[in-house]
Amino acid sequence: MQALSRHGPRIAVTLLPLILAILHAVGVMPMGVLQRLDDIIYDARLRATMPGTLDPRIVIVDIDEKSLAEVGRWPWSRHHMATMVDTLFEQQHIAMLGFDTVFAEIDDSSGLRQLQQLARGALAGQPGFVEQVNALQPKLDYDSRLAQSLRGRPVVLGYYFTSDREGRTSGVLPAPVMGAEALGGRTIRSTQWNGHGANIAPLAQAAPLAGFFNAVPSSSDGVVRTLPMLAEYQGAYYESLALAMFRLLTGRPQVEPGFPAQGWLGRDYGALESIRLSQGGTSMQIPVDDRLTALVPFRGAGGPRGGSFRYVSASDLLAGRVAPGELKDKIVLVGTTAPGLQDLRVTPLSETYPGVETHANLIAGLLDGRLATRPDYAIGYELVVLVLAGLVLALALPLLSAARAVALSVLVVTVVLGLNTWLYLAHALVLPVASTLVMAGFAFALNMSYGYLVESRAKRELAQLFGTYVPPELVDEMVKDPDSYSMDASTRELTVMFCDMRGFTQISETMPPTELQGLLNTVFSRLTRIIRSHRGTIDKYMGDCVMAFWGAPVETPDHASLSVQTALDMSEAIQAINRERAQAGLPAIGVGVGLNTGEMCVGDMGSDVRRSYTVVGDAVNLGSRLEGLSKLYGVDIVASESTRRQAPGFVWQELDRVRVKGKAQAVAIHTPLCTREHMSSALEDELREWQKALNAWRAQDWDACDVHLLNVQRQNAKKVLYRLYAERVASMRLSPPAAGWDGSATFDTK
Repeated sequence: MQALSRHGPRIAVTLLPLILAILHAVGVMPMGVLQRLDDIIYDARLRATMPGTLDPRIVIVDIDEKSLAEVGRWPWSRHHMATMVDTLFEQQHIAMLGFDTVFAEIDDSSGLRQLQQLARGALAGQPGFVEQVNALQPKLDYDSRLAQSLRGRPVVLGYYFTSDREGRTSGVLPAPVMGAEALGGRTIRSTQWNGHGANIAPLAQAAPLAGFFNAVPSSSDGVVRTLPMLAEYQGAYYESLALAMFRLLTGRPQVEPGFPAQGWLGRDYGALESIRLSQGGTSMQIPVDDRLTALVPFRGAGGPRGGSFRYVSASDLLAGRVAPGELKDKIVLVGTTAPGLQDLRVTPLSETYPGVETHANLIAGLLDGRLATRPDYAIGYELVVLVLAGLVLALALPLLSAARAVALSVLVVTVVLGLNTWLYLAHALVLPVASTLVMAGFAFALNMSYGYLVESRAKRELAQLFGTYVPPELVDEMVKDPDSYSMDASTRELTVMFCDMRGFTQISETMPPTELQGLLNTVFSRLTRIIRSHRGTIDKYMGDCVMAFWGAPVETPDHASLSVQTALDMSEAIQAINRERAQAGLPAIGVGVGLNTGEMCVGDMGSDVRRSYTVVGDAVNLGSRLEGLSKLYGVDIVASESTRRQAPGFVWQELDRVRVKGKAQAVAIHTPLCTREHMSSALEDELREWQKALNAWRAQDWDACDVHLLNVQRQNAKKVLYRLYAERVASMRLSPPAAGWDGSATFDTK
């Protein structure tokens, strides 16, 4: 929770795409580009999942270019159309016939032309005018001929609705399949029209049913993806060509509205979720969207070579080039693929897709009982997915590295796409997904941009501030949470180290400045690497002295142990340097290290001209004093009692109790010898004997102290510490201490 609050601004920025996507989803701020992207995704998925197989149930009689060349330009004589109808039913024995054309005008063209020729001949004095007119009379009523062919047969005529300012009408509409009273007083959305072009009365009365063949292209790109199932005209509802043919096939069930039980969040959106076909106590649901349109279940590429439906040229049928019975029990649609007849549509599959085949696809989908649909709860689904995905990204991305943020974003997008695709394939649900995908993309981009431009800047500034003091690996830790670090002064328990080169003054007197600089650089480079390898912070270099501390700016619970290990490694590094110098014939160098653990003030300190990240306080001063004592006791490292207590993993030798300048209370000082796992039995015996000598010293038992000192000197004759105490015992024998002496040594110099 603390991490989330620290990234509040970044989370807020990441939530912006979510808010915009929600406004789009609820219709407050619709974005056409998102709808267009949803259409593109739908089209791609449709093309990828189409069966691509032939549907043998439906055949298209095509008024193609070949037919126009053989029979003549369109519209053809009703005599030809009547012959076609008779051939289909009497010779081919088809199950049903539907026309994706309209017979909107009386056909008297051929008879009128012949009558005009006879009249001109009579005026020219040719005989037999009356007899020829009587013989022509049957040809003047081709509409009746076609009506006779249609009557009593399962035929569905086509017609169209229009919307223009004048509301012009022609022909006779069929009876509506549903009146406004069926809606129970509700107002629904649907395609609405104010005019029509229908079939002439004799034909409309002869055919049992008729359906409109209007296509409604998408307003965003003009692509035909849906066809209206019902259309509203003057308050009544009329059925489409595909629905009329399907109803005729299934016994002409009654059309009823299918309202959802309750709109999303309890609201009534004034939309049907389905068209219900009821008959004999059973019903079938045809899913529709809020405009009463159904998605066309395209089977594959369109046209005679598309392979979805069989195409038969109308001229072949009229000329008897189709074997009798070849189309038996087929559902036949009469339409055109000739470009000049302007019935080619832009669909997800092609820019020149035959309009008649869109109806064939819809009929096939109705027969299969599987039509994809955009359900009325699509908005609710979109909002739920948006909110869940958006919150996951907004809350998680600020906490992740760039690589993991990419992985999470890809995972979210994959889950959203996978769920959406599964709902489409398994349940034929077409649900919006573009808003979530775009939201996820922008959320990731904004999060990464904010992290780079704002938080990374803070991290870079932090690294710039601490980079010269703190090891790079500690800077890497700090930049993960830059708000937790600052240069502001604070009091903490830390461990400070002072490391001074011994003999530097004598060496500097015999070396040129450039060689002296090289020596210092070599020594300090090695020591600095050791300090940094143990998470130490370099405070400053002071001539031949380096100052460092542990526990800040990054909190380090084991700061005392790290400082002790650093001191031991530094002592070994100096020994290695001396071996190199000995091979070159150069004098050895030494180091003295002082360690102290305690409360210190740490932060950015100094003047307006020069500042540094440093530590100050009484504990720091004690560390400096302890470094100065290392030479006296003949050891490389002198540590305080507080440091020893917090570094239990080492073997310690107590040196003394001392009062340094500025401290009235005596403090115990120790030196680390090695880690516990490297302690030998000889060293253990030596330290046990040394502790007895030290106890005798403090008890003023000089004889016992001498005995124990002789024993430890036999074990380690070179140790300066033992000679120092032997000299002290001799001095005490000559000049006994005053009353109240506690065995500590006092040092009045720094």
